Amino acid sequence: MMDDFFYMRQALEEAGKAFAEDEIPVGAVVECQGRIIARAHNLTERLTDVTAHAEMQAITAASAHLGGKYLTECTLYVTVEPCVMCAGALGWSQIKRIVFGAADEKRGFLRFSPQALHPRTEVTAGIMEQECAKLMKEFFQKKR
Repeated sequence: MMDDFFYMRQALEEAGKAFAEDEIPVGAVVECQGRIIARAHNLTERLTDVTAHAEMQAITAASAHLGGKYLTECTLYVTVEPCVMCAGALGWSQIKRIVFGAADEKRGFLRFSPQALHPRTEVTAGIMEQECAKLMKEFFQKKR
């Protein structure tokens, strides 16, 4: 059986793709019933769209895969804590669970809007936190 670390490694692979494309390196996968049904990474630069976060791309892909807007049996694995916008969209999707790696102290939803999620959504934080944070730090150091 796959575990949180397996799926977070998959999300980190997506974040690595974002890094290589000079996008902020956030990656996400959506797991449903033991299978990855969506993979995504930030595309804000490529699409010139501030809403093209990894989570938003993953929600869209997972919904298309399932043929419906609700992700009630799914888990989102994302390398960085979702922002308020993404948390709102995840709330509307009624996602079952969110697992993130690194906290986002500046823009993370837990600081600003912890109630944005659906009441039944479970949150697990800190899975592979150091690896996820390291990629972000490397990206922004490169930018300076």
